[in-house]
Amino acid sequence: MPWNKHDYPPSMKNLEPRVREKAVDIANALLRDGYEEGRSIAIATSQAEEWNENLHNHHSASSDAKEPIHVVPHEDRWAIKEEGHNQPISTFKHKNEAIDEAQSFVEHQQISAIIHDRNGRIHSTLKPS
Repeated sequence: MPWNKHDYPPSMKNLEPRVREKAVDIANALLRDGYEEGRSIAIATSQAEEWNENLHNHHSASSDAKEPIHVVPHEDRWAIKEEGHNQPISTFKHKNEAIDEAQSFVEHQQISAIIHDRNGRIHSTLKPS
């Protein structure tokens, strides 16, 4: 049975919400690939925690420049990318998930986020307060 943001394994209850959501996505993908449930949970939790750590370490190291980040379409998903970089910091199934994560960067890293539409045109901007 696939999990979601409201119905997930009890072992994930103490994860930060966005880390838990990432772990749920990974676990569901592993289940679809034929992994056993317990192994899927363990791998997904570990990978989601590593993703979160890498995301913050990567962005903290590069935040000195205060370049904006961008929420852009990427393949069949939405991505957060640093200005001037092709590789996404992270990707999301839905645009609103990417915007929520970008808002977190705006608040914690004091940088701007530029939100693009499906055609790549600038739709809006998030500014630090």
